[in-house]
Amino acid sequence: MKVLFLFIDGVGLRSPASDNPVQPGICPVLCDLIARHAVPIDARLGVPGLPQSATGQATMFTGVNASQYMGRHCEGFPGPSLRRLIEDGNIMMDLTRKGIRCRFADAYMVDHVDELRTRRFKSVTTVMALTEPRVISTQDDLRENFAVTHDITRESIRDKGHDVKIISPQEAAQHLLSVARAYDFTLFEYFQTDLSGHSRNYDQAVSTLRTLDAFLGAVVELCQISSILLVLTSDHGNIEDMGTRGHTLNQVPLIAVGPGAEQIQAGATSLTDIQPRLTRFMVPGAVFIPRTVSPINQPEGGGAAVASEK
Repeated sequence: MKVLFLFIDGVGLRSPASDNPVQPGICPVLCDLIARHAVPIDARLGVPGLPQSATGQATMFTGVNASQYMGRHCEGFPGPSLRRLIEDGNIMMDLTRKGIRCRFADAYMVDHVDELRTRRFKSVTTVMALTEPRVISTQDDLRENFAVTHDITRESIRDKGHDVKIISPQEAAQHLLSVARAYDFTLFEYFQTDLSGHSRNYDQAVSTLRTLDAFLGAVVELCQISSILLVLTSDHGNIEDMGTRGHTLNQVPLIAVGPGAEQIQAGATSLTDIQPRLTRFMVPGAVFIPRTVSPINQPEGGGAAVASEK
């Protein structure tokens, strides 16, 4: 069984409102997926305050409540303690070491993985990928149309001086499915939604959602043709409320479409449920012992994620 996991940053569930661009007239595919194939899950994780990216993503990919572990929600790039938590065990590591072929489809614009190790700030997904470097996609993969840029169309990469061809969302979907067909578990991260939410620029949010929706429409169709299980979720809310620059307390959707969807969603209530369900689904019959970690006591900060590190 093959799984394509789309991590869409900063998309929460909220009723229709004038400042909520997640509406059928703007992103009909996403709204249909939410209406027909989503269960709401908690991103607050029992910790006061607004959910944040570093702890939300660490929770999603490790199965450990990272906010409780840290004693707070941590934004941006993970600090030393969160990095250790991710390096001690994450979905890419667990699956790869069980013989599951995994790939992180976002292209890093580097020639070699070692260039990523020297970076001061690393995202949660980067820290996770570096535990199993064979899962990483580089600019060579992008040139061969065997990877996707974090903005889907490659525009932001070209704006930074890279000699790449701008492509349509539908072409990007085809490239992503080429990866998903070649591997057992494929992850794609899209964080333009979170950046647009922070901007409070409604027109920017609309443009971002339309690009994502065109991409999703093609991805859903191609997954159905290839009998690939599509899983989509987020780390916290944001873009669904353009009336605030920060994140929201809203639940996030856990969407699953395709063979085995019920195994991913059944009984899921929070971000902590994603990693255990995916690992059990990918390795039937394998025994995965839930990780238990003691909360740390010292305060710790991370770096604010203000731009792509891909």
